[in-house]
Amino acid sequence: MKSKVYAFDFDGTLTTRDTFLAFIRFVYGEGKFLRGIMLYSPILILMRLKLFPNWKAKQMVFSHFFKGMSIDEFNNHCRQFAAKHSNILRTKGVGKIREALAEGSRVIIVSASIENWVRPFFDEFDGQIRIACTKIDVRHDTITGKFLTMNCYGQEKVKRIERAFPLRDTYELIVYGDSQGDKEMLAYADHGYYKPFR
Repeated sequence: MKSKVYAFDFDGTLTTRDTFLAFIRFVYGEGKFLRGIMLYSPILILMRLKLFPNWKAKQMVFSHFFKGMSIDEFNNHCRQFAAKHSNILRTKGVGKIREALAEGSRVIIVSASIENWVRPFFDEFDGQIRIACTKIDVRHDTITGKFLTMNCYGQEKVKRIERAFPLRDTYELIVYGDSQGDKEMLAYADHGYYKPFR
């Protein structure tokens, strides 16, 4: 019998809201958040219309808010964000993760969100699951505003799964996702579930 790998999208699938914008609001407050988002609203609209690359718009917004911040300060915000927003995790989704681990299966979270704030949400699993997210570039302990990896979206999600678990024929892949960015990995799965946990 083949082993099983469970791959979960994060935002919307395991959470009740998008964490990218929620994290910025958490760090800077409503006023600075709204001013920054308004500044980039034309680009965000073009992105929604698929006239501007998703990754580029996201990187521009990220850079606006976090370029020049020390990585220690950023990571501290990430830990506080996860601790204060643990209620956004969907109970049934976390339950499915626990169930998969209990049966001896391997689990990976595959998300376009930044790894630094996704990882603390899963501290309770003490390294039992893999986290494959967008990584940020840090130089001399300072955030450059650039992404170190490709935005983990669309086909990039498939690549991350392949990198974490090669020899695809040796395991059964079960994927949970809820958005356009998950369609490629859902198609790649043996069993794909296109819906958030309720």
